[in-house]
Amino acid sequence: MKQQEEVKMFANYPDVLGIKDLRQALGIGRAGAYKLLEAGKIQSFKIGNTYKIPKSALIEYVNQQCPTGDKGGEQE
Repeated sequence: MKQQEEVKMFANYPDVLGIKDLRQALGIGRAGAYKLLEAGKIQSFKIGNTYKIPKSALIEYVNQQCPTGDKGGEQE
């Protein structure tokens, strides 16, 4: 995915997302969002009991899930 497309795709989201933002961005449920974070698939940090996800971590995760010509079409 091109950098410009990523910026446009997530332009309406804050630089640091919460669980609700992550769920909306990926179109997933609450349990799925927590599974991704707890498994370390998406980089995050906690403030108290609240997960915070840098937007750059979300973009990186999406890039890892979408094979491109640069990666030879391999998926993890």
